[in-house]
Amino acid sequence: MVESLFSPLTLRGTEIPNRVFVSPMCQYSATDGMPNDWHLVHLGSRAVGGAGLVLSEATAVSPEGRITPNDVGIWTDEQRDAWSRVTEFVRSQGSVPGIQLAHAGRKASTAQPWEGGDPVPLDEGGWEVVAPSEKPYPRDGDEHPTRRLSTDEIAGVVDDFAAAAERASDAGFEVVEVHAAHGYLLHEFLSPVANDRDDDYGGSFENRTRLLREVVGAVRAAWPDDEPVFVRISATDWLDEEASWDVEQSARLAPLLADAGADLVDVSSGGISPAQNITYTGPNYQLPFAETIREHVHDEGADIAVASVGGITSPEQAEAIVANERADAVLMAREFLRSPYWPLHAARELGEDVEWPVQYRRAKPR
Repeated sequence: MVESLFSPLTLRGTEIPNRVFVSPMCQYSATDGMPNDWHLVHLGSRAVGGAGLVLSEATAVSPEGRITPNDVGIWTDEQRDAWSRVTEFVRSQGSVPGIQLAHAGRKASTAQPWEGGDPVPLDEGGWEVVAPSEKPYPRDGDEHPTRRLSTDEIAGVVDDFAAAAERASDAGFEVVEVHAAHGYLLHEFLSPVANDRDDDYGGSFENRTRLLREVVGAVRAAWPDDEPVFVRISATDWLDEEASWDVEQSARLAPLLADAGADLVDVSSGGISPAQNITYTGPNYQLPFAETIREHVHDEGADIAVASVGGITSPEQAEAIVANERADAVLMAREFLRSPYWPLHAARELGEDVEWPVQYRRAKPR
């Protein structure tokens, strides 16, 4: 059976009504990690717009795991309870609520992007930055002093992700995504660009992937058996001139993520270094990474779905990705900022009859 963009995707016991997913998009609009009315409206409007899965932005598993002081979190019960208002509304619109759990690593403690994104000093509300190694994220100007995590602290990171997953489930989320991309902590352990450790968490491929595999296993253990676990990865660091993370290692990693309990790998790229040389070839420029990984997991017989991101804007483009089995789903970010109701318009263009919110049915094209 050939799947379409508006075919449901069932992972474990969870049915996602279509293959259009809202990609996590940082809003930098929280106080003390608490989601607020902005997050309810931002995520809720995409559910009204017909997205099959609405993923929250990168949600910190600990205070030091935030990118900025204004990131949302889920390290307290109060944050958990605030998220429940969002999940209840998203679910009421027929969408599946999902959350991305994250730790910013050496890219933490910075100002909001519209305030320049520079490191926030300790005496101005910043905090100590931790990473695999004492290698700060390269910046033009001041760099955060970066402290190497001890093995005991690494175990604490695993515990933080597991505790966050448990709170997320209690808050009503039905999909959890582990953020291991874009130069944040788990990606930093994967890539030799940021990881020069010589212990069990550095050096070889097995050692560099160890923390991510442990985190996925711990999240899977804390998460309901009938609900899926996603992992977002950067397929490549876009750094061909030095030892780095690349698509071949990503393909090798994907079956290991399946073994650890992941059900879908969400394939993005980049973020580990400002020296990255991204080759933009136009729409679908990141799709070949997802295709390579999807082919490899099928060859290996691994039971894990693969989703693609990157420059996906038109209904025909998204439909072709799914119908031609290039990926199992698409995640969109900027296009959802431009058009919160994109799935409703896409369904019309593709000749699909989908439900509109009852409050909006008078506007549904006939």
